[in-house]
Amino acid sequence: MDFKSFLSPKREAVPTPENIIDEFGNCHFGTFDKEFQKMDFLKVNRPSSLPNLFNKFRLTLWEATEINFDKVILLTAVCDMGLFGTALTVIYDKRTKKCTYWQEMLPSSKACISDTIINSSETYSKGKKVKIRYVNNFQRGEAIVSGYASNKKAGTVDYRVKLTRVSKPSVVNIPFDANRPLYTQKDLFAVEGYLEFNGERFVADSSTAAIIDDHRGYYPRRAHYDWVTTMGKKEIDGKEQYFGFNLTRNQSVNQDDFNENLIWFEGDSTLLTPVVFKHETPFLWHIEDTKGMVNITFDIGDEFLMKVTTGIINIDYHITFGELKGYVCDPDGNKYIVDGMAGIGEDKSLLF
Repeated sequence: MDFKSFLSPKREAVPTPENIIDEFGNCHFGTFDKEFQKMDFLKVNRPSSLPNLFNKFRLTLWEATEINFDKVILLTAVCDMGLFGTALTVIYDKRTKKCTYWQEMLPSSKACISDTIINSSETYSKGKKVKIRYVNNFQRGEAIVSGYASNKKAGTVDYRVKLTRVSKPSVVNIPFDANRPLYTQKDLFAVEGYLEFNGERFVADSSTAAIIDDHRGYYPRRAHYDWVTTMGKKEIDGKEQYFGFNLTRNQSVNQDDFNENLIWFEGDSTLLTPVVFKHETPFLWHIEDTKGMVNITFDIGDEFLMKVTTGIINIDYHITFGELKGYVCDPDGNKYIVDGMAGIGEDKSLLF
């Protein structure tokens, strides 16, 4: 089946402006072909009902990496939510289907997110317990990610990897309201380097794949999104190639025109239609569209759960790991079976 007619022309990537906002503080929304040189999110004009002087406290920033090794998955992230920050590292062991994690809550000033993701800009945590550092050179498709964490319950994790982009980037800026942006760039990478977890060393090989998510935006006070991704290699046209997909449902004002759903191929990418997440149980999700391009079951082995309930601020945040089953189709109707591939997801609800 030909799915091209179901894809909005507004989802096609256009040349990236220098800055994500114009001279009046209005956002450029849509899909773009490369990194922004400037991302002046604090200068966005009235992204919420509050005066602009509150922008610092409403803006959420993070940089996260997911790396799919043969036997384990590494997730590591630095997040600044304006009022506070966090540094988080999670290991999911595919053999035992169990998560181990290290988390440190930080003042916002110690969760340092780079102004851009080009020209050796750095994202890092300045805490004592969970060390994370990114050196971003996305203008040439590269990044270095390193970190260390240790505590009595979880043990010790240490890692250093060099990532090299192997597909086209996914760069979107999605409107949640007239001038309320949610920007994300996600890229698929090959991996060089190592992860050491409680004395066991995992060295990246030619099948190891990673994704970096650079994420910035103004969430509504009541917010929710679902997300699932995969990355690795699969046989396509008789050749083992890098492959992945990204599927999200958030509070976009127009899901057809503004979403981030796509398939990554080695050296290329194709668009996907909007999807809906059905949580059949807390550990079994079903993700599909209405056109037949996406039909995925996510069988979750374990999760990292962050739950905060104060009445003023509520966070219900599930980072999930497991196996996928099903398929995605490219716009020409070619079907790609993903049975057995690693799945990583999020189910996040906020009152913030």
